[in-house]
Amino acid sequence: MTKEALKVYLSERRTEVDRLLHSYLPGAKCEPALIHEAIRYSLFAGGKRLRPILCLAAAESVGGRREEVLPYAAAIELIHTYSLVHDDLPAMDNDSYRRGKLTNHKMFGEATAILAGDALLTAAFTLIAEKGLVGTLSPKKTLSVILELGSASGSTGMVGGQLVDIQSEGKKSIDLSQLNYIHGHKTGALIRASVRIGGIVGGAGPKKLSHLTRYGEKIGLAFQIADDILDVEGKEEELGKSVGQDEAKEKWTYPRLVGVERAKKEAQVLVDEAFAELDGFGPEADPLRELARYMVERKK
Repeated sequence: MTKEALKVYLSERRTEVDRLLHSYLPGAKCEPALIHEAIRYSLFAGGKRLRPILCLAAAESVGGRREEVLPYAAAIELIHTYSLVHDDLPAMDNDSYRRGKLTNHKMFGEATAILAGDALLTAAFTLIAEKGLVGTLSPKKTLSVILELGSASGSTGMVGGQLVDIQSEGKKSIDLSQLNYIHGHKTGALIRASVRIGGIVGGAGPKKLSHLTRYGEKIGLAFQIADDILDVEGKEEELGKSVGQDEAKEKWTYPRLVGVERAKKEAQVLVDEAFAELDGFGPEADPLRELARYMVERKK
């Protein structure tokens, strides 16, 4: 798959995810209008949809039907957007801009932003339940999706990683295992779950699901390392937010702990290892292979 083909692939899959989310969520004028406007403001602010696209690509890599996986992939984006809305709050990262727009709490106020995040989180599980009731996926697989998503998002996943990240701010030092815990949970857990959910819904056997799981773990960490590097070397106009925020907040990152050059090498090693996990897959896994490369080559 060429870079141009990946660009087309990403655009087509992003359009499919957005179309489903637009049709599923209450309209911006649905009462109470403020909360629905706030939800849609952040959800359709121009996100890359990487997590749902990984889910779709994982399903396709094992012969799954994209239309069957799509609702579950879209649910992952609802969780991801909720996490961003809450991360931006003054009590968390206190950011003013995301994706080139005012953050949710700057636009609608803190109370509405908290509730918008809560509603997005809840909507993810109602979407899965609704599609599980009317779709062709077995009840056991539907419950497996809920388990994957709940575990990755909760206190032993994304929420736990975010807490340790906050607790580590301002510390004089942490070691690499602590940093990997933060990255692996705050960011990596949902990426890993995205790939696993695609595999589960797509019908992966135990062996291929194990390979997909390790692939997800490696690209999840590579993604966050690349994010750390972008905060040092990225351009504000491409990122849609200020750079240098990690250093300003005394956050622990790969560039701060091991230096930028070693961080780049570590990210590339992870991508190579992710590639190796797909050795037993056919050309149907080419989007996953190119997505791994994209994780560390992206500019935003």
